Parts: sequence; C-alpha cells; structure tokens
Amino acid sequence: MERVALIGIIVHDKSVVDELNKILSQFGQYIIGRMGLPYEKRNLSIISIAVDAPQDIISSLSGKLGMLDGVSAKTLYS
Repeated sequence: MERVALIGIIVHDKSVVDELNKILSQFGQYIIGRMGLPYEKRNLSIISIAVDAPQDIISSLSGKLGMLDGVSAKTLYS
C-alpha cells in the first residue's frame, strides 16, 4: 500500500551531507519534494522530504538517514 509521508531531518554534522544526498538520490523516484533550510545560528541544517511510497520503502529511507552520524530523522505518515 502506497503512503504519503514527511521525513524531517536535522543535520548536526555537515560532513555527512554527501552521504545523505547519495541516499536521497537512491530513493529519488519516491520523493515528491524537498526543502532545506540552513540554520547558521545553531550550525545545523533542517531538511523536510515529502515522499509517496510503500511503507517498507519509507521505513528503509528513514532508517538509513537515521543511521548517519550527526543526523536525526523522524517520519510523519498521512
């Protein structure tokens, strides 16, 4: 069953951005849109990803993002 979800990502360590983008590219066919906000005051970045995909794909994407050092990811489902 296809689901729509929003994945909220906070990047505390900018050295992992290349790996993060690589993961997002692997799941690109499911991504509806992406918004990134650099927050220099706190030295972090806030990214939101809207996805339309099967539950297991969304869980896999969120899990891979959350396993990156310096990255926090949470998922909200419709």
